[in-house]
Amino acid sequence: EADLRCMAVPAKYRHMQTFYRYYSGEKKAPVLTVFIGGNHEASNHLQELPYGGWVAPNIYYLGYAGVVRFRGVRIGGISGIFKSHDYRKGHFECPPYNQQTIRSAYHVRNIEVFKLKQLKHPIDIFMSHDWPRSIYHYGNKKQLLKMKSFFRQEVESNTLGSPAASELLQHLKPTYWFSAHLHVKFAAFMQHETNSKEELPKATKFLALDKCLPHRDFLQQIVDVEHDPNAGDSLEYDAEWIAVLKATNTLVNVTQSSWNMPEKNGLHAKWDYSATEEAIKEVLEELNHDLKIPCNFTLTAACYDPNKPQKNMEPVHTINPQTTEFCAQFGLTDINDRIQQAKEEGSGQGECEEEEEEEMDSTGSAEEPSEYNTDNSGLSSFNPDEIMLDDEGGDEDLSTCSVDPSPDHPPEFSTSFSDIRIMPDSMAVSSDDAMDSNNEELEKSGGSKQVEEKSSTERSLKRVGGDENGNSGIKKIKRRNQAIYAAEDEDKTD
Repeated sequence: EADLRCMAVPAKYRHMQTFYRYYSGEKKAPVLTVFIGGNHEASNHLQELPYGGWVAPNIYYLGYAGVVRFRGVRIGGISGIFKSHDYRKGHFECPPYNQQTIRSAYHVRNIEVFKLKQLKHPIDIFMSHDWPRSIYHYGNKKQLLKMKSFFRQEVESNTLGSPAASELLQHLKPTYWFSAHLHVKFAAFMQHETNSKEELPKATKFLALDKCLPHRDFLQQIVDVEHDPNAGDSLEYDAEWIAVLKATNTLVNVTQSSWNMPEKNGLHAKWDYSATEEAIKEVLEELNHDLKIPCNFTLTAACYDPNKPQKNMEPVHTINPQTTEFCAQFGLTDINDRIQQAKEEGSGQGECEEEEEEEMDSTGSAEEPSEYNTDNSGLSSFNPDEIMLDDEGGDEDLSTCSVDPSPDHPPEFSTSFSDIRIMPDSMAVSSDDAMDSNNEELEKSGGSKQVEEKSSTERSLKRVGGDENGNSGIKKIKRRNQAIYAAEDEDKTD
């Protein structure tokens, strides 16, 4: 949740110091870790790896979107959160960020969803930061709303979560789907409909966990996934995904202009960019059938030195050697290099500050048309657990955007959906999670719940800085875990 390469951190935060040692190469992560980005990452660092790469030895980032393999298990993911006003734009952001791009840098783009929708072969595990919209209808909604009552309006109107992730869920039908973002543990089991009699029915086991804080439900028992016991223990490229990247390379866009992906509507000469078996075979031949991802982690910033703290460092737009090597190997466009070219030509973000400020004033808060009818990323309702930047309210849409309930999900959801689904053993939740609550119990707990929410809100992060007119000064981030580690006894009363 911070730029771990240069941010000064008190010595008591041992977990962050451990990452510094991983990043520097002093230590190697004991377990191979594959992850995606959310909305509280070091965007400037992750942006160096748009196609994925090592952020530290043995810690691999999937990029804006990506698919890899490990011991025969196919793992995919998409980074960021959904915001409809940025969804159809290109990846134009680069350091140093302004008040707009510091947040839009982690917003999901339609091209990444389009790429993932070209996949035809089964996915075993998929990750997103947002929850897929509608997934809450396939788990214990009563328990969810008991824990997070401020989600009720969006759950009833079926607007909670990412519609783009929901689209991917319907298309990919992975065996497992893991998410975060809403700071609550929730499991669901979704049985997909078949498109034909020949197609075998598929089901997705969904799991989200709470924040990694004391007394919170952030752990799940080991999930066993079928794998190839004879496969090596190295992370590998996915041949189909590489073929899709090569096929969609001409669609790369680094401008702020909104655009639609090709579709079969008579306006595009080509709309199918899925990988043929021949294209996949060509990728395998290029790699001599050796799909092992090289361990080519490279330092791109000085490691944190507690004896030489550097505060308020302005991030620099960096071209990562890993991305350069990856693009050269597969003939892909280096997005960051293209952005640099655009800046030099004066056609991108490199225009003069006056023009940039004028554009922000005229379009910074405007919402671009979208194929989705809402702009809820899963936190349109105020979430007292969320870490907030001092001026982030304008981006996080704290006012609820509601739409008329769809025929598939009417407002009387308690009578339309089962409140408890049968969970597979490998995705079982604790007895507290699975415990049902009737309406009478919810009403009885309403008063105490309001008190708990008020107390939680008072302990949550507040926006800091700025005068009474809303003008902010130096940007500050007040992190919730600072108070938690300093006052552990307070948490024990939760």
